[in-house]
Amino acid sequence: MAYYTNIFSPETYQAFMNSDKTVSGFRVRQKLLAEKVKAGDIFICYLTRLSRWCGLLEVVDGPYEDSTPLFLASDDPFIIRFHVRAKVWLPLTQAIPIHSDQIWQHLSFTQNMDKNSSSWTGLLRNSLNKISEKDGKLLMRCLLQQHDVATDYPLNEQDQKKLKTHTVNRTDKVVEVSVPSDNELVDDEAPNQTPEVRESIKMQALLAQIGACMGMKIWLPKADRSRVLKEWKKGTEALLEKLPLNYDETTLSTIEQIDVIWLKGRAITRAFEVEHTTSVYSGILRMADLLALQPNMNINLHIVAPDSRQEKVFQEIRRPVFSLLESGPLSERCSYIPYSNLKDLSKVKHLDRMTDAVLEDYTEHEA
Repeated sequence: MAYYTNIFSPETYQAFMNSDKTVSGFRVRQKLLAEKVKAGDIFICYLTRLSRWCGLLEVVDGPYEDSTPLFLASDDPFIIRFHVRAKVWLPLTQAIPIHSDQIWQHLSFTQNMDKNSSSWTGLLRNSLNKISEKDGKLLMRCLLQQHDVATDYPLNEQDQKKLKTHTVNRTDKVVEVSVPSDNELVDDEAPNQTPEVRESIKMQALLAQIGACMGMKIWLPKADRSRVLKEWKKGTEALLEKLPLNYDETTLSTIEQIDVIWLKGRAITRAFEVEHTTSVYSGILRMADLLALQPNMNINLHIVAPDSRQEKVFQEIRRPVFSLLESGPLSERCSYIPYSNLKDLSKVKHLDRMTDAVLEDYTEHEA
């Protein structure tokens, strides 16, 4: 028996709650991970935003691919599916907070950690991450016990706000959005700028290095070049002096300011905004500006930010203004790459033999 994460947002939690609880689904990008799961393995279910453990699902069979809408009324992205048996599925008010001592003090990735930190979240940012046997047994025991005793963990005011959903009606679909409150607009957790090279510059250099290794041409904003080149030592011959693009002046001016761009021939393949000391809003706004100017532009957009900023990134991407773009909601076009994932990718052997598609294994989307 092996244990794997099954990450739910409040919305997908409710969709599963409303189903017959016999099928659990994952995105196409997780297909290779799904193929490692066997019958009898256990999905340990974790609820984002509320940071609670909410269920145990035993794998009956799978994976199999089925695009029949099940978790969303249409365009259901969770099409890599397993038949499961729900051993435990807890109501929200009985789901166990990860900060409860019975769990926090004993999990290998949280014990001895400050409860106010977010450095423990790596394992819980994606579904189908394998959980160690010791941690898996602990969580299974706690969830089975909670199923029997039903201890209440009431939702506080902050929890209630996190659960509240807002929607906008597009011509093609209804889209869920986030509406940050005034006190959420200031990012108090933004890391301070270091006295030497800012971490964001190092990440720009790493992106440039990875892209160049894969045979891409690289664009960097003129204002950042001197600082990035102090960190980017190899492959700098891939750096472009001028963008080989045929767009109007406004579009080109917007593109030129994007932190890192990978190009193949005369086409952009991926664009990256690296956020570190800002509230993650500026880079997302630039991505939205680009799509507003060129609705038919078909490129992959990524926000690269510290691991602790995941929820902030997703919250900003879901703003109403970014959900009403002519080309479709920004949340469907733009993904998040944590710093740690980018560093892991940079260490992969034989990057020069890989295509940029490998990046999909290191990007994250909201559950």
